[in-house]
Amino acid sequence: MATSETDRLLIDRIRQGDSDAWSDLIARYEGRLLAFVESRIGKRANSEDIVQEAFVGFLNSLPNYDGKRSLETYLFSICAYKMTDYLRREGRRPSVPLSTGSDSGGDWEISSRNRGASSIVRSGEQQHLEEKALVEALTQQVAYWRSRNDWVKIQCVELLFVRGWANKEAATELGISEQHVANYKFEFLSKVRSHVRGQELSEDIFPELYEEQS
Repeated sequence: MATSETDRLLIDRIRQGDSDAWSDLIARYEGRLLAFVESRIGKRANSEDIVQEAFVGFLNSLPNYDGKRSLETYLFSICAYKMTDYLRREGRRPSVPLSTGSDSGGDWEISSRNRGASSIVRSGEQQHLEEKALVEALTQQVAYWRSRNDWVKIQCVELLFVRGWANKEAATELGISEQHVANYKFEFLSKVRSHVRGQELSEDIFPELYEEQS
């Protein structure tokens, strides 16, 4: 199923740098993704972290997203990858797939007609490369904000991504508007994505972020 017209317009706005569009995307899908993850791992804070990682993954993969799959299916696929990685790190057997059908609420299986086993089972070395790439990107962005004395932005992303707070909670804590929080989140994710892509890593490092060519 292809992307709906509503989602297509939303993606176009995000690509144009519309921070309100990013907020709209999160509002539209965050609850469903969180419910999906939490129902399977049973830990609210960890579930929120996984969903946040899924949104970062979507932002990284946006240049490669062509709309041939529905946005909902695409987001759930990325989220499933992130959840699978979490379960492996926890020493638990993954019970989620690396792809889904058009119905995100349907059955999920550990199989994929589109990807081979080598793209599903990640080595420890590959996970290390992923972590290293993200750490470098995060360090670059935080250092840049520190050089500009953008302490509120740093506090904001810490509350969102480290402590797992919702936009509203972070806004109240920092005494700023939810729109400012959404803008900082969008800026942060955009910059991290740029830093990661600037490292010119092989697509194999983040296989779930690249759509296979038809």
